[in-house]
Amino acid sequence: MPTFLEQLNKAYFWDIDPYHLDEIKSKRLIIERIMNYGNLHEIRLIKKYYGEKEIKKTICNLNYIDPKTLNFCSLLFNIPKTKFKCYTRKQLTNQHWSY
Repeated sequence: MPTFLEQLNKAYFWDIDPYHLDEIKSKRLIIERIMNYGNLHEIRLIKKYYGEKEIKKTICNLNYIDPKTLNFCSLLFNIPKTKFKCYTRKQLTNQHWSY
């Protein structure tokens, strides 16, 4: 049976050697990439491996999540957007090109 990491798509880790990933040391990167690019099966895998509490804590402390993923995570885990670091940082940043 394939290990936890072997079940994840290697394309999500394009910038590093996926065979040198460590489930514990690379936890933040793994959670970030799966939440941004993964499918529902892979999201279930990380929920089973890391636990929902750890995933919530990790995603809420990420510096950046794309807007679609932020909405998805907010709904999936029932977390208000204001609890996400990336959301509050975006609100504090004055963007001159915004409409």
